[in-house]
Amino acid sequence: MRSPAGKSLLSNLDPMADTITISLPDGATRELTAGATGADLAASIGPRLAKAAVAVVVDGVDADLTCPLPDRATVEVVTAGSDAGRRVLRHSTAHVMAQAVTQLWPGARYAIGPPIEDGFYYDFDLPGGEHFSDGDLERIEERMQAIVAEGQPFIREEHTVTEGLQLFADQPYKTEIISGVDASEGAAEGVVSTYRNTPRFVDLCRGPHVPTTSHLGHFKLLKVAAAYWRGDEHRPQLQRIYGTAWESAAALRDHLHRLEEAEKRDHRRLGAELDLFHFPPEIGGGLPVFHPKGGLVRKLMEDYSRAEHEAGGYEMVFTPHLAKSTLFEVSGHLGWYSEGMYPPMEMEGATYYPKPMNCPMHVLVYRSRQRSYRELPLRLFELGTVYRFERSGVLNGLLRARGFTQDDSHIFCARDQLAGELASLLAFVLRLLRAFGLTEFEAELATRPEKYVGEPAEWEEATDALRSALEEAGVGYVVAEGEGAFYAPKIDVHVRDAIGRRWQVSTLQVDFQLPQRFDIDYVGADNERHRPFMIHRALFGSIERFFGILVEHYAGAFPTWLAPEQLRVLPVTSDHQAYADRVADRLRGEGLRVGVSTAEETLGSRVRRGKLEKVPYVLVVGDEDVDAGTVGVNTRGAEGVRRGVPLAELAEAVRAEVADRLTTVGA
Repeated sequence: MRSPAGKSLLSNLDPMADTITISLPDGATRELTAGATGADLAASIGPRLAKAAVAVVVDGVDADLTCPLPDRATVEVVTAGSDAGRRVLRHSTAHVMAQAVTQLWPGARYAIGPPIEDGFYYDFDLPGGEHFSDGDLERIEERMQAIVAEGQPFIREEHTVTEGLQLFADQPYKTEIISGVDASEGAAEGVVSTYRNTPRFVDLCRGPHVPTTSHLGHFKLLKVAAAYWRGDEHRPQLQRIYGTAWESAAALRDHLHRLEEAEKRDHRRLGAELDLFHFPPEIGGGLPVFHPKGGLVRKLMEDYSRAEHEAGGYEMVFTPHLAKSTLFEVSGHLGWYSEGMYPPMEMEGATYYPKPMNCPMHVLVYRSRQRSYRELPLRLFELGTVYRFERSGVLNGLLRARGFTQDDSHIFCARDQLAGELASLLAFVLRLLRAFGLTEFEAELATRPEKYVGEPAEWEEATDALRSALEEAGVGYVVAEGEGAFYAPKIDVHVRDAIGRRWQVSTLQVDFQLPQRFDIDYVGADNERHRPFMIHRALFGSIERFFGILVEHYAGAFPTWLAPEQLRVLPVTSDHQAYADRVADRLRGEGLRVGVSTAEETLGSRVRRGKLEKVPYVLVVGDEDVDAGTVGVNTRGAEGVRRGVPLAELAEAVRAEVADRLTTVGA
C-alpha cells in the first residue's frame, strides 16, 4: 500500500537547491548535496552508522534509506539493532520468504507478511490444496539464503489503483487489500506502493525496507500454523509460516536459546508434569481445573493478596457470576463487548449474562446508599471470576482462558485525591509483584484516542496524575499516544521474567464513563453533590494468567514460600520410617508443608523424583540422623548434600526464608 513517505518526501524536494540542511534528533545539523539520501546522511556521520543503518524517519515518517531527503527535514537514522530497525529487518525478511515460497511453489498465492514481536510471519495459499510440512522449512530457508546472497535491491514503485489491480491480477488476497484501501490511505489519490525484488517478484507494501537483501541473513523459520484470512473463520484457511530475524548471528543465537528455554518452561507442559492443573475436554477449552497442588499454590497467592489488601485499607466485596442484561446495558458492555460475552440465558422473563467484568457490580455496591466525602477514597476489592468467550484459535492455556478470576479493585475518590491515590496504588502494585519474584518493570502510559468521551480537561488531569505516579515510583515508561480506552487513560505495567520475556500484568485506569453512566455521586464538605473519580486496578491481571507466568518464570520451581510441598523426608530404609515421620511432624508443627516418602523404592530414585517435582528441600534420614536428631539436606539447585544438619537449625532457616518471601528464581 501507499506510504506517506513516498509522495510527500519527494514533493518537498527543491530542484533548484545545490545543498540541503538536515537536522538530527540531538539538534545538530548536516549540510548535504541536494538529492542526498538517508544512506548519504548516515555515511556523513560515520562508517559505523552507515553500516548499521537500515531506514530513516523523516519528520516522523518512516522512509527507505534510498529516498531523497527534503531540505530542512529532521531525520533519524534507524539502525539494525534498534527495535525499529529489527522491524524493518523482519518485514524485509518476510518479503524474501514470500519470494522463496513462490519460486518453490509456482502459483502460490501470498496474503500478508507483517513483522511481529521477535519475528514475522507470512500467510500462503498453495496450489492444489498442498500443505507445508516441517521439512519444507529447511528448503525455504535455503532458497531465502540464495536470495540474500544475490543482494537483490528492494525497489519502491507507485501505481494507480487500477494498475495495482492489474499487477496482482493472479493474487486475490492482494487485490482484495487494494480494493479495500480507504481514502485516508491514499485511494482517493489513486496510488498504491509496491516493492520489487526481481522482475518476477513484487509485493504490495508501505515499507520501508532494507536497501538490498544482502542486509539480511540472520533468520530462522520456526513453524507452520493455520490462520483464517483476516482472522475470519468464514474466510479461507491459509497456511502461516512463522520466523524470526535479527541483526547478527549472536542475536539470533541468543533468541533461539530463549525459545528453547521458553519451551522447557511452557506452563501447560509443567502443569501436567507437576500435577498442577489441566483442561478437561468435558468442560471445554479455556476453562481449567486446578489439582490439589495447583489449588494450594493458588490459595497461597490469593491469601497473600487478600492479607495485603486488607492491610492497605481495601474493603472486601463479593458479587455474583450472573446479572440481568440491563446491568450490562447501563455499563455499556453489551454495546462494547457483546461479541466477547457468553450467550445470554432466558429465565423467568429476564435475560441474564455471565459477567465479563466485575466493575459494574462494584459500582452498584457504591451506589447502594448515599456516600459522603468522609468515606473517600473507598477501595473495594474482590477476587471475582469473570467469563469471556475467546475463540479457540487464540486460547493459550492459563495465559488466555475463557473463565478467570481477577484480583479486581475499584477505587472511588474525590478529584483532589486522584494523584495521591494513583501514586499509592502503583507503589502497592510494584511491592506485591516484587514479593512474587518479579523485579524488572516497564510501563506504558496510554493517552486519549481520537474518539473519546468526557472533557479534554478531565483527560489531561487524569493523564498528568498517571504520569506523576510513574515518575514518583521511578518506573521507566513510554507514552502510547492515543492508545487509551475511549473512556479513560491508563497505565499498563509490564514485567520481564527470568529469561527476559516481557509480560503485561497490572493495569491502572482512570474512568470517567461508569460514574456518569450509573449517575453516582457523593456529598462534599460543601453539602453539594459531586461526581467521584473511579480507578480500575487489576494487580495480577487474573489469578490464572499470573499463575501461568509464575510457572514459566520459575520453570515450575516455586520459591519456598509458594511451593506446594516445601520439604520431603526420605528414610534411607524402612527402619528409619518412624524417625522420618517424627521429623515431618516436627516441621509441620513449625507451620511448614512437608511430605514423607516411604522406602518402597531405592533412595536414589526417590531423590531424583523429589528434584524432578521441584521440591525445595529433600531430606534424607539414616542411622546417624536417628541417633543425633539431624537430617541430610538436598537443597534445590545446590550441589551435594549437607549432612548432619540439626533439625532445629533447618526448621529455623526454612521458616525465616518463608517469612522473608525469598524471591530468588528457582533452578
